[in-house]
Amino acid sequence: MALSTLHNVRFAGMASCVPHRVLDNIRDCPPSQRSERERLVRNIGIKTRRICPEWQTFSDLALVAAEKLLEELHWHREEIDALIVVTQSPDYLIPSTAIILQDRLGLSQSTIAFDVNLGCSGYPFGLHLLGSMISAGGVKKALLLVGDKCANVKDPLFSDAGTATALEFDPDAPPMYFDLNSDGRGKGAIMLPAGGHREPFGVQHLIPKRDEHGVMHWPADLILDGPAVLSFSTQQVPPAVERLLQYAQVDKAEIDYFLFHQANRMINETIRKKLGLSAEKVPSTLPDLGNTSGASLAVTMTARLHETLSTRGHKLLLSGFGIGLSWGSCILDLENAVLPPMLEA
Repeated sequence: MALSTLHNVRFAGMASCVPHRVLDNIRDCPPSQRSERERLVRNIGIKTRRICPEWQTFSDLALVAAEKLLEELHWHREEIDALIVVTQSPDYLIPSTAIILQDRLGLSQSTIAFDVNLGCSGYPFGLHLLGSMISAGGVKKALLLVGDKCANVKDPLFSDAGTATALEFDPDAPPMYFDLNSDGRGKGAIMLPAGGHREPFGVQHLIPKRDEHGVMHWPADLILDGPAVLSFSTQQVPPAVERLLQYAQVDKAEIDYFLFHQANRMINETIRKKLGLSAEKVPSTLPDLGNTSGASLAVTMTARLHETLSTRGHKLLLSGFGIGLSWGSCILDLENAVLPPMLEA
């Protein structure tokens, strides 16, 4: 149970970018699978998604978001002391995507740049990691880039997105509160089994198999144990949120908006109801933007709240959960933060 407080860290701004292409989960699936797809869409609540063309990567989207954010903030590139990328969709296995983006963004060679391999829980973890560097005093201005390229035509769940968040040192900034957790016993619930050193990719992973519904799957496909993920999310997230509120000595009524990772409608509605929250305080982007992995918290803030959050101060609770298994929440106070409208690339 890792509860902690960060001081002297200001949330300066955030931008999000999604691909131009829109996939309709029912219209764009094979006719033979339409009835099954309609049932899935009713359960998961995702009607349309965004998908990158083959040539486009997560880092391309994050680059667009970062460029826009720097422009809106009027930050000079030589001022950026650190760049952290949180993704499970790197450009290459090596080198680090963060170092590639350091060059593409034209940042100084003195910029600290590295990757973090996390998915749906990645945004709170990334904020804490970068915020800790700033709170320690050595880093003054920094960027956090979070997102993934995980969409495909046959899977109705995932969407592609890239986000950029700017943090800076400010002795007058309100504290940030965090609760971060990990449980590797559940590693098999969400797993990409082939391609690492434990199971190197081989010719056997190219041989497809047909499941009981007649759908073809490849051994290298993502493993997603739906019931296990549902059980984990609905059992772990509500008490973690309550624990963080108690630690921060903040009442639920003081939180203007609760933002949860956009997993699927069943999971998110169960969490909301367990916490006794009104739908108005829990914005969702599931119907039109789907599950954007680690980017979903920032994407939801951008798509649903960018005008609201730009008008006055707001207190937010963000909670991400998923692969690992891992889950993390944070409480943030936003004041005069820069949040451009959703970008497309």
